[in-house]
Amino acid sequence: MLDGPQITLAMHIPDNFVSPSTGGLFWLVMIPVWTLCLRAVMREATPEKMAYLGAGAAFSFLVMMFNVPTPGGTTAHGVGGALIAMLLGPQYATIAVSVALLLQALLFGDGGLITLGVNCFNMGVVLPFAAYGVAVLLRGLPARGVPGGARDDAAGGWRERAAQFAGGYVGLTLAALCVALELGVQPLLFRAADGQALYFPFALNVTVPAMLVPHLLVASVVEGLVTVAAVGFVRRSAPELVAGGTPASASESVSVSASTASHRGGLRWSAWVALGVAALLSPIGLLATGDAWGEWGAEDFMGATGLDYVPRYIADGFTWNALLPDYSLTGLPDAAGYVLSAVIGVAILTIAFRLLAAALPRRSRGAGAR
Repeated sequence: MLDGPQITLAMHIPDNFVSPSTGGLFWLVMIPVWTLCLRAVMREATPEKMAYLGAGAAFSFLVMMFNVPTPGGTTAHGVGGALIAMLLGPQYATIAVSVALLLQALLFGDGGLITLGVNCFNMGVVLPFAAYGVAVLLRGLPARGVPGGARDDAAGGWRERAAQFAGGYVGLTLAALCVALELGVQPLLFRAADGQALYFPFALNVTVPAMLVPHLLVASVVEGLVTVAAVGFVRRSAPELVAGGTPASASESVSVSASTASHRGGLRWSAWVALGVAALLSPIGLLATGDAWGEWGAEDFMGATGLDYVPRYIADGFTWNALLPDYSLTGLPDAAGYVLSAVIGVAILTIAFRLLAAALPRRSRGAGAR
């Protein structure tokens, strides 16, 4: 009997960690969600917005490569879904994060194909919609302080940043809780005749604290801080891109309206520079110690978990031979493979969203040109 197993819980649930029926259920949930969100994006987006959406998907892809150490010798990572939701809207975040997760599963073996619906629900629906909802709710609370003048602007600015941080923090934490619940019910529902778990073997009393503690203390804080910093930069440069945000102060509005086109150009250039720098720095994610889920093979499952058996379908279940498993390439050092994987991922996502932009209705393309 295990007493408090030391396991690393990542946001990506790999294939065979939940039953095919669980994976299929979430596929059925996500198909109409994807359809509605994609329709909304294609109806409302302009080529400019679609370009930023592609940058957002690339940012989410890169953020998920940056593992950070958490208590207990484990690792976790942010997602970036709250940021996209704040900038463009939660339905845009659903599409961006889902495409990034699909790419990770297909090309890099990060996550799973059967579990793609589960992962997209957690990181592409729960996270951005919860983050956006919390931010909107907190923005609507009455401001405390003396109204008028610079003090009112400052209070509004701090309230806006607090709402963004809380949105990112709560969104990622709720997504982590969903992962814990989805995994924790597996041994309750699916066991062999001898009592051994068929899929993920640990119950809710293990998964809930194991997921929530590292996210409450580290990963969700990172998600909140990244959201505040990035949204603040975009709001100063192109406030019209921030979905549902509070208006800029009078001095900011004058500054922006004086050279809107140049601000947009500078923002676009800065965004791609930031993505390039993040891709080059992605090997920092290799420095965090601890195994993440999806890196456990059947051969080392018992050593990683402390169990005296390997669940049947984790030992002999569905497998997908990714081209660049674990963001690596045979013959290249780990750091070089990580950078190459980051560059390939950003390039594919950029092309994918350019193709989506080309499929926009002619009216939307005309609006973007003005």
